[in-house]
Amino acid sequence: MKKVGIVGWRGMVGSVLLERMHAEKDFAHFDAVYFSTSQAGEKGPDGKPLKNAQNVKDLTDMDIILTCQGGDWTKEMHPQVRAAGWKGHWIDAASALRMDKSAVIILDPVNQAVIDRARNDGLNDWIGGNCTVSLMLLGVGALFKQGWVEWASSHTYQAASGAGAKNMLELLKQMQFFGDRLRDGMNAGQSALEIEKQVGVLMKDAAFPREAFGHPLAANLLPWIDSALPSGQSREEWKAEAEANKILGNTRPIPIDGTCVRVGALRCHSQALTIKLNKDIPLAEIEAAIKADNAWVRLVENDKEKTLKGVTPAAVSGSLDIAVGRLRKMSLGPTFVNAFTCGDQLLWGAAEPLRRMLRQVV
Repeated sequence: MKKVGIVGWRGMVGSVLLERMHAEKDFAHFDAVYFSTSQAGEKGPDGKPLKNAQNVKDLTDMDIILTCQGGDWTKEMHPQVRAAGWKGHWIDAASALRMDKSAVIILDPVNQAVIDRARNDGLNDWIGGNCTVSLMLLGVGALFKQGWVEWASSHTYQAASGAGAKNMLELLKQMQFFGDRLRDGMNAGQSALEIEKQVGVLMKDAAFPREAFGHPLAANLLPWIDSALPSGQSREEWKAEAEANKILGNTRPIPIDGTCVRVGALRCHSQALTIKLNKDIPLAEIEAAIKADNAWVRLVENDKEKTLKGVTPAAVSGSLDIAVGRLRKMSLGPTFVNAFTCGDQLLWGAAEPLRRMLRQVV
């Protein structure tokens, strides 16, 4: 059986990945070897000593390396194992290699043909995509694959967990901070406006938890994610066009841009889409294409109650469902389509494409 070295399995994405691998009985198909950057020699989840994730020899003994360790580790170790002559499959959740010419961004329900061509060409670096880009293409990728899209604008509403475990915990601490200090006033019947004023003061309190985000997220939002680019975009916004077109294998890129916003959801990313079609496609035909595209997309009727019940983080958290709703033609004209999507960024946005790629190469 092939040996699969697993790195970064303790983190949030790694933990979700292992849960999915156990649920799908993936471990029956290969020998798992666990690595650690800080606890080599201690017992791993299988009871065996952990290998050293900085040891090139141990890594190159593997047939496949599966990593959720992060970009810094990838930048350090990937060149070393390749320089040592290792020809195995590298499957990675980090963004460090995504745009390399020798790497493929993996999202097999959308780009299996791209993956197949790359395997035939002998490529073996398989990289998970940006979470919101992957979720967008799982939701409305059918329109891109049909060749109907002239351009798209994606405005995202990204959960705290997209920034990492410590950020998700900080959001909860911020909520707790408000609750602890506002409880007496609320119980005494203070008005909403009086409480709102206190919230504004508490956000500026030196004791308010802000180490991870640097700013309040509870009772607030943050309209900037990732670093700044000369274009005025954040890097997160740039990824929409760059990664979507690479995933789709487009030789003529489709323009995609928008604004990425961090919101106070714990898990699951949502996005509002404006899609400019290159011709007037009947809405019923658009709906049929989306429904037929993959097994996980769930098209929700553009109805208030059905939308509020089915196209929210609360509805899809912990599931592989990709909810698509608010689908309608816009008043801008018959070639403009509105849509709203929501999906679990820790599953299809991170862990699941890695798990499925591992099964393919095994």
